[in-house]
Amino acid sequence: MIKITEIQIPDEKSSICNDILRALPVWFGNEEAIVDYIDKVKEMTFFIVYDINKVIGFLAVKTHNEHTTEVCVMGVLEDYHRQGVGEKLIKACEIFCHNNQKEFLTVKTLDASANYEPYDKTRNFYIKMGFKPLEVFPLYWDKDNPCLFMAKYVGL
Repeated sequence: MIKITEIQIPDEKSSICNDILRALPVWFGNEEAIVDYIDKVKEMTFFIVYDINKVIGFLAVKTHNEHTTEVCVMGVLEDYHRQGVGEKLIKACEIFCHNNQKEFLTVKTLDASANYEPYDKTRNFYIKMGFKPLEVFPLYWDKDNPCLFMAKYVGL
């Protein structure tokens, strides 16, 4: 049975983030980025999804201002892809937005111009969840990893 809960303990957030991201090298292969996420999630709202007693994914939420919240980093173990797990995490994030009077939910992901097939699935997932591509920032991360900024209006 798949369930979602919020985790409050900073070190637990970091540990889960570390374990999941390192299990997803196709999406998270940059050591510097992994270490940065592991540190950053300590201070963020952090949802985990588990199947019975096994953590199978997480989503870390960053609040930018009174209007906007971001899916800062999200990971679901590959064996659980395409089973509605990511959708449940996004829905939990949307509930968080509503409960905190945030109108917009954003996400940054790899742009299609990078021509990297695993992220085609990632972008399609976000589009399916209602996110719209707004702008590409070619040098946000670096020239080989152009950033696609996407947003979704979640209302109040």
